[in-house]
Amino acid sequence: MEKQHFETIYLTGITLPHKTTNANGQAAQDCGNLWQEFQKGSWFVKIPERIEDKVYAVYYDYEGDHNQPYSFFIGCRVAAGAPIPEEMENIVIPQGDFIKFTAKGKMPDCIGEAWQTIWSSELKRAYKADFEVYDERSHDWNNAEVDIFISM
Repeated sequence: MEKQHFETIYLTGITLPHKTTNANGQAAQDCGNLWQEFQKGSWFVKIPERIEDKVYAVYYDYEGDHNQPYSFFIGCRVAAGAPIPEEMENIVIPQGDFIKFTAKGKMPDCIGEAWQTIWSSELKRAYKADFEVYDERSHDWNNAEVDIFISM
């Protein structure tokens, strides 16, 4: 675990049309479906004015802790005020302090295992916006690395 401070992060991408929950594996299904839509719809290349080639998966708008409903978004970092293409949304991750975890291993199993570790930890979480960052280290799904940032 490593503490990091981020300035405001602006993102453009797609979001679930409804909130999801971790109960009964619903989030795994919902988030997996949004990932499939992001890939099949070639949303990455449709995001104008990307300022980096990383993909962000964001958990936000929590109604409580990780056992309560929350929103889920996938997209890319853009500059403040970047245009929003039709059928996409912008979200903002407010500046703040985050604890970094790194998921390593076979995808998507390593992500689920990392979240299990986070949920069972004693972290004093803010439940503002938590996010995963997918970069060149996540391309090999048999040996991936994905950074996960938890708002504090």
